[in-house]
Amino acid sequence: MKEELFYWGPFLDQDIGTKKAIYNSALSVNKYSKKFNSTIINAVGEWDDEEKENSVKFLNFRNKIFEKLPKYSFFKSRISFIIIFFKCFWKLKKILKDRRPKYLMIHLMTSVPFILFLFFNFKTKILFRVSGKPKLNFLRSFLWKLSNNNISHIFCNTSEQKDELIKKKIFSENKIKVLYDPVFSIKDVIKQRSLNDIDKNFKKNNIIMVGRLTKQKNFEIFVKATEQLYKKNLLKLNTYIFGSGEDKEKLNSLIKKHNLEKKIHLMGSKKNIHKYYSNSKVFILTSLWEDPGFVLIEAALNNLLIISSDCKSGPREIINDGNGGILFENNNIDDLRKKIIDFTKLGETEIKSKIIISKKKIKRYSLFRHFKLLENYIN
Repeated sequence: MKEELFYWGPFLDQDIGTKKAIYNSALSVNKYSKKFNSTIINAVGEWDDEEKENSVKFLNFRNKIFEKLPKYSFFKSRISFIIIFFKCFWKLKKILKDRRPKYLMIHLMTSVPFILFLFFNFKTKILFRVSGKPKLNFLRSFLWKLSNNNISHIFCNTSEQKDELIKKKIFSENKIKVLYDPVFSIKDVIKQRSLNDIDKNFKKNNIIMVGRLTKQKNFEIFVKATEQLYKKNLLKLNTYIFGSGEDKEKLNSLIKKHNLEKKIHLMGSKKNIHKYYSNSKVFILTSLWEDPGFVLIEAALNNLLIISSDCKSGPREIINDGNGGILFENNNIDDLRKKIIDFTKLGETEIKSKIIISKKKIKRYSLFRHFKLLENYIN
C-alpha cells in the first residue's frame, strides 16, 4: 500500500506560478512514484476548477469562500489570510490526525501548519517549499525558527536562493536542499502547440511578455524603455503582454500616455500560452524578483531568445550568466533600452547559440526530473 503525500498551499491569485508548481509536483508523484500517492488540499475552493482532473486527487475542505475573499492589495490579502487561518486550522488538524500522511508539502500560508505542529504532535513530516521571495520580518523569522525541529526538508528552487537562506541562519543548514520546480511536460507542450485557438489580434514573430500585471513584474519599465525606440523606428517588433492583475489599468494608461497602443498590446490571460510562445521571436522579462521564473523556462522551451532583468533569484542561473540570453541591470531603464538595441543587431547564428544554451539549462525543470530529485530526498 502506498504512503500519502499531501500538498498544502492556499492562494488568492489564480495566475501565480506556485499554483502550477503544486499541481505539477503532485502530478509527477502520482505519475512516477511506486511508493507515494499525492493529494492536494483544496482549502477554500481555490482548486475547484481543477478537481475534475483524474490524474491528481484533491481533499476538499468544503470552504466555498475563494471567490469572496478580498484580493490584490497588501491589506486585503492579510484579511484573507486571517479568514483562511481560522477556516482551515481545525480541519487541517483533523486530517493530519486521522489520515496520518507520511509527508505534508507546504508552499503558501505556512503559518497554519507551522503553528499546528508547534501545539500538537503528528506522525507526519513537513516538507517546506520556500515560494517566491518571502519577506523575512520578525514574526515570520521567529515562527520559522520555532518550526525548525518539525521540518524534515526545506526546498529552494535555485542555488542562489539556497545560499541566501543559509546566510539567514534560520534553519539547520543540512536540511536546506535545491528542488527544481516541475514546470513542463514535453508531451503537454507539444499538444498545446498543435492547437489552433489563437487570438486574432496576435501577430506572429514579435516580442512576447508573460506574467501577472503586478508591481513585481515591472512591465512599466518596458513601456518607458521602448517609447523612444518605437518613435524613432529603432524597434520594429510589436509587443504582446499576456497576463492579468491589479495593475492592468495603470499599465494600460501608461501605454496610452506614450501613444503606444498600436505597438504594445495587453492580451489578458491565456490558458494555452505555449501556442503564443512558439509563434514569437523574443521573450522579455522585466521582473524585480523571480523564483526562478516559470515564464523564462517556458520561453526557453519554445526556442525563444530571452532578454531578462538580472534580478534575484533565477534568471542568471537559467540563462547561464547571460550566455544563454541577454541580461540587463535590474530596474534600469537605460540598460534595458541598450540591451534591446543590442538584440536587434544580433545575427541568427548568435541567437541560435544562446537559445541552445538556455534550452539545455531548463531540462532540470521537467516533471520527471523534479520527481526523481524529490524521490531521492524523501527516500
